Amino acid sequence: MPTLRLTKEFRFEGAHALTGYDGKCRHIHGHSYILYVTVKGTPSNPDGTPKSGMLIDFTDLKRIVNDHIIDVFDHSLILRESAPLAAEIASAYQRVITVPFQPTCENLILHFADIIRGQLPSGVHLHSLRLHETATSYVEWFESDNE
Repeated sequence: MPTLRLTKEFRFEGAHALTGYDGKCRHIHGHSYILYVTVKGTPSNPDGTPKSGMLIDFTDLKRIVNDHIIDVFDHSLILRESAPLAAEIASAYQRVITVPFQPTCENLILHFADIIRGQLPSGVHLHSLRLHETATSYVEWFESDNE
């Protein structure tokens, strides 16, 4: 059976600030993120089963990404753990996520790739991610570049 790629789009709102950055992004600001998740594999559900011909049910992929990324990051403020006042802000407000890295689009996509790869069922592999920070700016991650 042929190898297929399946993609699902996700959207979430989030804010971040880049510690020590020399431009406007050093200030807390928000983005309307769009995340494209593409998985790859061979459909393995045999004829006669409810999921015959599917690589992964879109509902199952949606649950994985929603549970581990969208529900966590949507409408949150993402700060580097070492950012000034990060601990105080996190203790004073809900939906503040502190991470051990600078919360750039590039670092977020690497973090998301690690999360998603660990949740996919056997035989389904993460092929690529695309994370839009704005309508015209995005970063891409490909498994083949990271093997």
